Amino acid sequence: MNILKIHLSRRTVCVAVLLVVFCFSAAMLARDLYTARREAAAFEALARQVEADSAGESRESGSAARFVPPEQEERSPYEAIYQLNPDFFAWVSIPDTKLNYPVMYSPEEPERYLHRAFDGSYSASGVPFLDGACFPGCGNYLLYGHNMKNGTMFAPLLSYAKEDFWREHPVIRLGGLEGVAEYEVVAAFYSRLYSVEDTGVFRYYTATDLREETDFQAYLDQVARAALYDTGVTASWGDQLLTLSTCSYHTRNGRFVVVARLQGEETEGLPAVP
Repeated sequence: MNILKIHLSRRTVCVAVLLVVFCFSAAMLARDLYTARREAAAFEALARQVEADSAGESRESGSAARFVPPEQEERSPYEAIYQLNPDFFAWVSIPDTKLNYPVMYSPEEPERYLHRAFDGSYSASGVPFLDGACFPGCGNYLLYGHNMKNGTMFAPLLSYAKEDFWREHPVIRLGGLEGVAEYEVVAAFYSRLYSVEDTGVFRYYTATDLREETDFQAYLDQVARAALYDTGVTASWGDQLLTLSTCSYHTRNGRFVVVARLQGEETEGLPAVP
């Protein structure tokens, strides 16, 4: 009888422990889902504000929505976003994907938005941000964003590993106070963060200042060697480049990178680094 009681007691304890673990896991999952939805809703609100301002500008002009330099006395659709947070640099988007976010720039604290929301509060997903080493005319705007498991932030970039996705999404848009620019995708490749002991490797994340022709060409040559497929899109010294980087789990400290170049020769539609 005592043995039976001991057995039942142990079984009760085990069930209770399992129940506690289940409840804790369920609570954590619910919290994560709530947080993800709240963060997504905040970005959607910002996107709606940009769309509303764009639509307002379109109605005023009587033509399709367009973005113009502020000195032309027409209000940029990103002006309201900038007023909310002067760290706003640009708005990056890939048409027909979930990638549609503001990009922040805080050179004195480069990773300030790694785990901060647009309003400065804590955020697991953070906000995409411009590398602190970038500056006007640097030649390569380097953007970072998280690869979130729920498919948000820069997670869509991983789809560029497939050539068919690139064919359907060959353009990345970057809009800011001075206008909007479209960048053609040049290449996509896997990489990783390297230690200081590693030699003969491509540290793409150090290539922001490409004003010198030799540096520019060296960067493009390494991009071409790392590329997963040939897009047929090339760049020439003097072109403005855009590099997007996110985490990848193909290896330790893995990264996935997409490089694009500004379409055409006009540069007045480029966002200006404050």
